[in-house]
Amino acid sequence: MANHLTPTELADELQMKRQEVIGKCMEMGVPIFHGRIDRSLFESSLRNLMARRGQEQASAAQQAAA
Repeated sequence: MANHLTPTELADELQMKRQEVIGKCMEMGVPIFHGRIDRSLFESSLRNLMARRGQEQASAAQQAAA
């Protein structure tokens, strides 16, 4: 399995849209080097982003309940 994929290939494997993959790369600071993205870096960055957002939402819900 290749580890450096084009945005289209990565989008197909992760059931995302190509533009969504590119936008997430920009948001998370994942480089697109020579038109390819490191899959493991993208996936780990995406997991960290989702975990952070989940924690922020939980914190906001706790503050609203208080």
